[in-house]
Amino acid sequence: MTVVDRFLKFVSFDTQSDDLTNMTPSTPGQMVFAKYLKGELEAMGLEEITLDDNGYLMATLPSNIDKEVPTVGFIAHLDTAPDMSGKHVNPRIVKNYDGKDIVLNEKEHILLSPSEFPELMNYLGQDLIVTDGTTLLGADDKAGIAEIISAVVHLQAHPEIKHGKIRIAFNPDEEIGKGAHKFDVELFGGEFAYTMDGGAVGELEYENFNAAGAKITIKGRNVHPGTAKNKMVNSIRVANQFISMLPRWETPEHTEGYEGFYHLVGIEGSVEQTTLVYIIRDHDRARFESRKREMEHLANKINEEFPDSCTIEINDQYYNMREKIEPVIHIIHLAEEAMREAGLQPEVKPIRGGTDGAQLSFKGLPCPNIFAGGENFHGRYEYVPIPSMEKATEVIVNICRLLAEK
Repeated sequence: MTVVDRFLKFVSFDTQSDDLTNMTPSTPGQMVFAKYLKGELEAMGLEEITLDDNGYLMATLPSNIDKEVPTVGFIAHLDTAPDMSGKHVNPRIVKNYDGKDIVLNEKEHILLSPSEFPELMNYLGQDLIVTDGTTLLGADDKAGIAEIISAVVHLQAHPEIKHGKIRIAFNPDEEIGKGAHKFDVELFGGEFAYTMDGGAVGELEYENFNAAGAKITIKGRNVHPGTAKNKMVNSIRVANQFISMLPRWETPEHTEGYEGFYHLVGIEGSVEQTTLVYIIRDHDRARFESRKREMEHLANKINEEFPDSCTIEINDQYYNMREKIEPVIHIIHLAEEAMREAGLQPEVKPIRGGTDGAQLSFKGLPCPNIFAGGENFHGRYEYVPIPSMEKATEVIVNICRLLAEK
């Protein structure tokens, strides 16, 4: 069974997470998938297999070398993003991609075009797995799961490749920011790990955003519009004033690289009350704290003009893992060497988002992120080049071998 065979089987499971259920896992399909994977790991003869009531699946490939080697882990998540349906995924393999538009869905006139997604030209001549345009694909992160299992199978089939103890884990609810919340780091027992949850081939990430969520509630005063002069306070208009006070260019659509932003993700209101929901992101911790203070300052400015109308709640979500990875930077160098041995040039870049690895790093398990190979995650245009999945599998094997050799 190849990494492609596994991936095509795995995407048949509907594992969309849901932030509104307040359960772990947040959807039943994730546990169905976890139980299936548990059976596969048992059939492979792995040891120390555990699946808890929250959907965290862990297993061990024992060491095959007679010396002390640090225990390394590989982690991927069970869920797919809530942004688009992951039910009835109908994948298709495009052979020997020729650089032209790919018709995902002829009936709906849905095209995957290099004019809109120019990175497609990086994969000329390769076989691509695409969607039928009605769902996401699920390479985020079922490609990662398939790659981890395929690497373990390869190591089992090639005992001449020496390695230490290897721990693997598949967890729920990464896409709603809760994947690491109930992850038992002590039970996992790795000295360090890698999430196989990055994007394009060659990516290696150990920096991510510092992240917070902000909720701004603005209360108004509603009276009949015919007699509203000097009486009405329209909370919608006050909310618009708050929005316009934030820097126009510091939004996701105007930023890249290490640039942070304020992102308005929700608004609901009436004359009487309006609620704004923001996320705040910055790689630099000092700038991150400054952004939070600026939000509070603007709320105070609103209250100066409209007394007691504006309240703000800000809650930190996660932090940049860089401060936890730099003291053990050798695990980055190890991954870089493993990629070079696979014929890849490592592309070390910051994550413009979050990762389970960030939270795990702050829980005591240093955990940078390695590519899973997919592109255009979370939507109908998602695809994964087959050679990218094969390279990710090779990188995992190389990490385990190099660690034993060193």
